[in-house]
Amino acid sequence: MLDFNFQNETKIIFGKNSFDDLSKEISKWGRKVLLVYGGNSIKKNGIYDKVVAQLDKNQLIFEEISGVKPNPRLDLVLEGIDKARKSDIDFILAVGGGSVIDTAKAIAMGAKCNKDIWSCFSGEVFENEVLPLGTILTIPAAGSESSTTTVITNQDKGLKRAFSTEELRPKFAILNPETTFTLPQKQTIAGAIDIMAHVFERYFTNTENVDLTDRLCEGLLKILIKNIPIVLEEPENYHARAEIMWAGTLAHNGLLGTGREEDWGSHMIAHEISAQYDITHGFTLSIIFPAWMKYVYKTNTNRFAQFANRVWNIEIDLDNLDRTAMEGIFETEKFFKQIGAPTRLRDLNIHDEHLENMSHKCTMNGSVGNFIKLHQGDVNKIFKLAL
Repeated sequence: MLDFNFQNETKIIFGKNSFDDLSKEISKWGRKVLLVYGGNSIKKNGIYDKVVAQLDKNQLIFEEISGVKPNPRLDLVLEGIDKARKSDIDFILAVGGGSVIDTAKAIAMGAKCNKDIWSCFSGEVFENEVLPLGTILTIPAAGSESSTTTVITNQDKGLKRAFSTEELRPKFAILNPETTFTLPQKQTIAGAIDIMAHVFERYFTNTENVDLTDRLCEGLLKILIKNIPIVLEEPENYHARAEIMWAGTLAHNGLLGTGREEDWGSHMIAHEISAQYDITHGFTLSIIFPAWMKYVYKTNTNRFAQFANRVWNIEIDLDNLDRTAMEGIFETEKFFKQIGAPTRLRDLNIHDEHLENMSHKCTMNGSVGNFIKLHQGDVNKIFKLAL
């Protein structure tokens, strides 16, 4: 196990009555609020009215930025930064899933930053103050409600990039599983795969003697494998929705990565598909992860055999660990198919015309991943395996 520091200051307010604390929590940090959300879904399901009632209750002043899309865009971030500055906003409230929260985080970064905010996503050092923000999660997926990271797409450059700093952790996150009852099935599936992928990025490591976090990762994966089919059959099953929602937060709040080297190569590769084709993030991961697994498993066959055994209950063949490892990979791919996710680029009518360029963009700043360092040629081979 590696040395580590772990600190997560996001206050989690979970359950059916979690909205009751909203105005009290905001008032600890500010009075002028920028409300960030996506489309009309939070107005149709009543969440918007609940939020506004809470803001009015404590006489909080608020402005709005709406229209956040999947693979959140830089142009809306810039619009939000401008509004936050002109209105002297002192707190940002994100109501939605990962794309909304990532947009809010980027606005929080840019509101007091004098330089081009995209430069931070391009690798320049960010040393400015960040506006405090809170979240109301409506789509369990990205884990952004208590993470340090924001991911934004620059459409002009055709790039999707991440930025991380501790200052981006939200001050609080309100998690009410009832807000997920009306999610379209596609969003439920893509979100669940995103959660599984966040666990995979920590689980597949070459760091030894990390059995505690191995077991945490494996347990979380098994909870997802059990409950995802339940919510697809019973969308208003509160207990199954609660398990998935809490799993999404735990998968990406930093706990599962303690003491171990994380990978993140698959996410970087998947981002290129989203940037090129504007594909839902979770579905790019259901395509890339099986291909990545097939390409890298021989780097540490024992770990993949352990994954097959502990997560998928496959008996380990001591005479042929390769076969055990591959069976675990095939079970993963099979599960993705069973819940209705694409597992090949061709499933989304994507062929090989942009693979070289996507591979180049993915590795333009060097290799990606830590389980094995992936260079342009490696990324291109993984894309081809995903066809």
